[in-house]
Amino acid sequence: MTMFRNITIGQFIPGNSVIHRLDPRVKIIIAAILIVLLFLVKTFLGYGLVALGIAAIIRFSGISWRFVLKGLRPLLIILVLTVSLHLFMTEGQVIFRIWFLKVTWEGLLRGTMMGARLLLLVMGTSLLTLTTSPIQLTDGIESLLKPGRKIGIPAHELAMMMTIALRFIPTLLEETEKIMKAQMARGADFQSGGILKRARSLVPLLVPLFVNAFRRADELAVAMEARGYRGGTGRTKFRELHFQKIDLAALTVAATFALIVGIIF
Repeated sequence: MTMFRNITIGQFIPGNSVIHRLDPRVKIIIAAILIVLLFLVKTFLGYGLVALGIAAIIRFSGISWRFVLKGLRPLLIILVLTVSLHLFMTEGQVIFRIWFLKVTWEGLLRGTMMGARLLLLVMGTSLLTLTTSPIQLTDGIESLLKPGRKIGIPAHELAMMMTIALRFIPTLLEETEKIMKAQMARGADFQSGGILKRARSLVPLLVPLFVNAFRRADELAVAMEARGYRGGTGRTKFRELHFQKIDLAALTVAATFALIVGIIF
């Protein structure tokens, strides 16, 4: 159950750091640049430079390293699985054999690079939600999607759905933990046995979890209608988004860094 408390995706930590004060559109664009960059880099030196860039962002955001690294714990299973698949399934020069499985240098290299890419991807993108409030995130996504209205893209509705989905991740995880504790108090066992047995033991969680999720969605819809929410048509904003010099500087630095690292490494 401690696994659910370690998940940081969707959480927001209020602050007044340089990263917190950046325009949400700039942070979304930088996150997109990071994702593209991680798929362009092909060397360990390149990944090291990207890691330094993410470390600098964490430093300027004022968020503790302990909190950021805590969010990586739930990924350990996926990380081990990813590295193992590349380790045993990639053809090349054999290092040693385990029964019918063989470990190759090429698999070790590719698995390590894929693991590093996964870790950096989660660390970098999680900083977006950690330093941006749900309202700012909605406004930023809507503003970036606004040109798509000309071809029928519902920018406001898409931004609202994406932000609500991110916002409710911690809530659903908290609900899951409560249901697990309630069922454990009634004698349920979620921790003994093999992986398949533990996976089957989680099935009874799905029904109450989905019921609670649909109940919360219905309550949210009623609350929004009671407050006169009718979508983005004719809607005004209390705080308008404006680019500042610091936003332009951050975007320039991020784009230049990505261009240099992506081309050279």
